[in-house]
Amino acid sequence: MNDRDLLQAANDIRANAYCPYSNFPVGAALLCADGTVYTGVNVENGVNGLSLCAERVALFKAISEGHRDFVKLAVTCDRPHCQPCGACRQVLSEHAPELEILMGNPHGEFVRTTIRDLLPETFSL
Repeated sequence: MNDRDLLQAANDIRANAYCPYSNFPVGAALLCADGTVYTGVNVENGVNGLSLCAERVALFKAISEGHRDFVKLAVTCDRPHCQPCGACRQVLSEHAPELEILMGNPHGEFVRTTIRDLLPETFSL
């Protein structure tokens, strides 16, 4: 899957976001090494600590289906480019330390980076 297709998958799934508190829909599409794509959206809760970001939803869906080898993540929102939060960076770095990340917007524009660049000093046990 090329970058544009992965970004489009992230943009398309944004419509399913449940974000009545922030009104900030985020979509993510995670590409596994075997070509499988898992999508996710942010799901909010009145107790903010119980909310989940789109990136972690996509990753946890993939892990729950037995996938462990991840190549690329596209994440989109209504900003110039959508950056994973600190919690997502930590989770992504543990499960995919070589992950490429496309931080995009609904217009198809994006910035390419890696999880190592976003979180150079990850916490590990």
